[in-house]
Amino acid sequence: MPKPPHVAWLVNTKKSITTDAGAIVDVWELKHVDDPKILSAWAGHFRQHYCSDEILDGLVAGTGLTRSEFLRLHKFPNAKTAPGPSTRSGDFAEILVSDFIEFIQGYWCPRERFSLKWNPNESTKGSDVIGFRFASKEKTSPGDAMYVLESKADMTGANTNKLQEAVDDSAKDPIRHAASLNALKQRFLERDENESAAKIARFQDATDRPYQFLSGAVLVCSTEVFDEARIKETKHGAHPNSDHLTLIVVKGATLMAFVHALYERAANEA
Repeated sequence: MPKPPHVAWLVNTKKSITTDAGAIVDVWELKHVDDPKILSAWAGHFRQHYCSDEILDGLVAGTGLTRSEFLRLHKFPNAKTAPGPSTRSGDFAEILVSDFIEFIQGYWCPRERFSLKWNPNESTKGSDVIGFRFASKEKTSPGDAMYVLESKADMTGANTNKLQEAVDDSAKDPIRHAASLNALKQRFLERDENESAAKIARFQDATDRPYQFLSGAVLVCSTEVFDEARIKETKHGAHPNSDHLTLIVVKGATLMAFVHALYERAANEA
């Protein structure tokens, strides 16, 4: 997948927050601007997570709907009716984190979660974002790495520490990531993408094929509700992979309005 142009808007602030427990939280900023060309490319990239353009006409056939109507009704979370808006912000955060680890950090990050949704207003179960890095193309290696991240969104001002929630949910990943790997491999096998399925298989038996297991917790929030004092309260000591846990915050101006506008563009330009 070529690097989408909007990734250049993800900027490392070169600043970090040290929590009261001594963990380092890296702070990034999404500096989005009104650039129609980049926004259209982003909207297309975003839409493909839910439904490839190649099969969209086939899905629309027989429904009496336009492409845009079909996406709004059957693929995208609802813009107004709960829990649609919160699912929108959560999905946006996951896709942004996937872009971050793939195009900035260099992991292979399969994007299958959103196209498999039965209910567009519900979040998909399992680990939020999984990335893979291979020390060798030919064979498994202890230098291989699997990076499993939990993301949370706070775009309107939550009364809880969303980064803490991401850490707490990340603590469950060493147990539940196996289900996510199974689902990914099955999806690839169903499409006869055997090479991709074999890549997933490299990480399904850590006893016989050891690799590095890395964890991440990410908060994607609007600049308007960014709360450094609350972030500093985040605790990570009880995390089972605390020695290999990365904490990240991505902030951006008026993100909820931006998210709604991106979904609208993704539907309108389908």
